[in-house]
Amino acid sequence: MAAAAAAEAECDVVMAAPDGPGETDSDEEARREAEAFKEQGNAYYAKKDYNEAFNYYTKAIDTCPNNASYYGNRAATLMMLGRFREALEDAQQSVRLDDSFVRGHLREGKCHLSLGNAMAASRCFQRVLELDHKNTQAQQELKNATTVLEYEKIAEVDFEKRDFRKVVFCMDRALEFAPACHRFKILKAECLALLGRYPEAQSVASDILRMDSTNADALYVRGLCLYYEDCIEKAVQFFVQALRMAPDHEKACLACRNAKALKAKKEDGNKAFKKGNYKLAYELYTEALGIDPNNIKTNAKLYCNRGTVNSKLRKLEEAIDDCTNAVKLDDTYIKAYLRRAQCYMDTEQYEDAVRDYEKVYQTEKTKEHKQLLKNAQVELKKSKRKDYYKILGVNKNASEDEIKKAYRKRALMHHPDRHSGASAEVQKEEEKKFKEVGEAFTILSDPKKKARYDSGQDLEEDGLNMGASGPGNFFFQFG
Repeated sequence: MAAAAAAEAECDVVMAAPDGPGETDSDEEARREAEAFKEQGNAYYAKKDYNEAFNYYTKAIDTCPNNASYYGNRAATLMMLGRFREALEDAQQSVRLDDSFVRGHLREGKCHLSLGNAMAASRCFQRVLELDHKNTQAQQELKNATTVLEYEKIAEVDFEKRDFRKVVFCMDRALEFAPACHRFKILKAECLALLGRYPEAQSVASDILRMDSTNADALYVRGLCLYYEDCIEKAVQFFVQALRMAPDHEKACLACRNAKALKAKKEDGNKAFKKGNYKLAYELYTEALGIDPNNIKTNAKLYCNRGTVNSKLRKLEEAIDDCTNAVKLDDTYIKAYLRRAQCYMDTEQYEDAVRDYEKVYQTEKTKEHKQLLKNAQVELKKSKRKDYYKILGVNKNASEDEIKKAYRKRALMHHPDRHSGASAEVQKEEEKKFKEVGEAFTILSDPKKKARYDSGQDLEEDGLNMGASGPGNFFFQFG
């Protein structure tokens, strides 16, 4: 692009024609002085010292302000310096002074195109072709302007479809022809923010703000990035600043309103939770989730908060669903994995709990997370063995007496003699249960074995062979 700009911005070296037969000696002297300044400007331009070239062209203009070529040359210099708005003013002045000035129209068109005004650029290039229908540069630039217009139209449709990746692609292509267009850069930055590519979006907006600290669109995009990164308070400051620069900025106004509402609802929900008013907290978090579905990070936190509320209300499946929604929005959200894993533990879904704790430990290898994973793995291992407490119908905190009473009851219930008149299938099933009852009592009535069983250790080495101490003998010990 720089090489192309250099070719298109080539300075004019033709001597200016005398002003007319009525020219005075002082006019002639001024014209000669201006020409000398122009020649010095051309020399610096050839050396690519554009700042010095600009100074000498300015001196030429100050000396003879009605010469089109001087404005044209200064426009070319400003284009090389990337100062396209100033260059546009000089190019427009050059063609006002001389409407047949082909290079002036070309530069005006090029400035319009670089600034993203493809329609105005097209008119300039068409004017060049009216003056010189074989001008190949104008023909090519007209095609470029048409291409930019096409990308603009496609981007507009895709933005409405929320196909933000396609919009970014279109803006990148358009910016190849319009490198100084803030409008294209802002649209690209906004779409990058909506795609969650916040550092890239921030970089584009910051570049614009360095050149124009009052650019409301750039301020809006900076705020949008902070808003989507859950830095809501800072985001509001940028939205407010954008609205100071442009009070009718609709997007900044909407984003500011959403940010304030989201912050207020979330804080109210937190207050209700701390006071133990879980029902109100649930309602407030639910309302907050309805404010802006595009704010992924904040909504992930809101889902996790609501999941915590549901766990307090012992609505564990609902809590799991909320935490699942949270990690769908933000798969790096450790707190949501931890909350869901605890709910899985509470509902005895140990495999799922292990999976979540493994995810957490892979991300943050702390002693606490390692212990949580170990506990879940133990519970999973225990869950795959026979549940002796369940077989006897007692809870895990049952006393020795409660275990004995439960054993007597279950042994009587499943004793083979009681089912001697039943079918062979029923007798076989009851005998199996009777043996399991004896096996359960063997373990739970022995403090050492019970302790090992409760801790999830393997019991095979203890030898669960009932032998002479089988369930029948235990049963008869109790009468």
